[in-house]
Amino acid sequence: MSTPEDLVLLDAVEQALLKRWPETRLEPSLDRIAALVDALGSPQLSYPTVHIAGTNGKTTTSRMIDSLFRELEYRTGRFTSPHLESFLERISINGFPIPPEGMIATYDDIALYFDLIDSRQPHPISFFEAITAMAFVAFAEFPVDIGIIECGMGGEWDATNVVNSSVSVFTPIGLDHTEYLGDTLEKIALTKSGIIKTGSHVVMAAQPVEAAKVLMQRAIEKTAIVYREGIEFSVAHRDIAVGGQLLTLQGVHGTISDIYLPLYGAHQASNAAVALATVEAFVGVKLDDEVVRRAFANVESPGRCEVLYRDPTVIVDAAHNPHGASALAKTIQSEFDFETVFGVLAILGEKDILGVLQELEPVIDRLVVTQSHSTRALPVAQLAELAISVFGSERVTIQETLVLAIKHAMEQVTLLNQVSEGVSAVLVTGSVVTAGETRAYFRTLNPDYYDLDEDQDKL
Repeated sequence: MSTPEDLVLLDAVEQALLKRWPETRLEPSLDRIAALVDALGSPQLSYPTVHIAGTNGKTTTSRMIDSLFRELEYRTGRFTSPHLESFLERISINGFPIPPEGMIATYDDIALYFDLIDSRQPHPISFFEAITAMAFVAFAEFPVDIGIIECGMGGEWDATNVVNSSVSVFTPIGLDHTEYLGDTLEKIALTKSGIIKTGSHVVMAAQPVEAAKVLMQRAIEKTAIVYREGIEFSVAHRDIAVGGQLLTLQGVHGTISDIYLPLYGAHQASNAAVALATVEAFVGVKLDDEVVRRAFANVESPGRCEVLYRDPTVIVDAAHNPHGASALAKTIQSEFDFETVFGVLAILGEKDILGVLQELEPVIDRLVVTQSHSTRALPVAQLAELAISVFGSERVTIQETLVLAIKHAMEQVTLLNQVSEGVSAVLVTGSVVTAGETRAYFRTLNPDYYDLDEDQDKL
């Protein structure tokens, strides 16, 4: 259990990191992180790694891979971003966020190295570069048997790309972060393909043709062994089940049936197939059926089509681009039977907002627009103008804060449920920040819903 003193020190660590360049300010280069890990003794090379890039599904796929390795009795380290509520979530050891005392000790061990590299480089170490290095060190100190490393943005010049991965994984690629990665799928895929290492294994989710060609060309250049969804592995069968879905997966080395996955959506079934193929590629043999079933049954993916409340039903999803919004819309249509859906949308200003609105419009009957506390949040007045252009003024309501928007939507849905035989629901979406703030609000309604300290005690 963390002490009050630990929490004070943890806040000081977070504030020190946040004073560095934010994740949204990039100077694409591996120079700083390469110099930093070299000074630290290259901790990221002390254990094998799986490296994951893509536009959507990276974090959930990372969690699935983690669960599979842990069922195989590997000690795992998982690095993901961004976080929902606490930056501790980014560094996970054996399935749980690093405890505050672990984060504090890691920072104290290497903080002076940040200053050293700052003094030698034209640009300072960024927040993301710093916490990436902290993850590498924490995993080496634990130590882990396998590192599961999610790219922050892109791939070729992403700070995580100093690992020497045994398996490179590509979740679906779409248009996002175009100001840094390029304005076409080919350009984005080219940047992401930079994580492929010579002679490694490459696992590819189903991709748009333009992206698939680029990834395959890079894999050929690197003499990598490729496993493609729909060819070398696949979702052989999928049935909707209570609380999730029942899958049959065709893996790289054989078929496994009766896999219960407690997540919603066809895209999550695809993520499961990618995760299974990844671990099979790493170990080189078919996994035991019961090991696979246990691993997937235990998967959690907070903030991804997550049911937070039951009366009325409230679902939160971190969809923040058209590709993610499309997957969310398909899931709501195919796996739920709501009479009316009240949407709550808070989104960041740099995103393809019209694209997100257009994907959500067919499944949202009434939309409440608002904004999160992020400094990058699109002001509610601007979001309302865009929403009205897609939904029409009669379907759009404005609330100044996310909590007010959630409360309003819940009140309206409760009234509908009282006078109708059908069931209506609230869907909150638009960004990872929105999902995190929503989870934090519902935790105040039910403190036992998510107990971070309890999770850390299981380490």
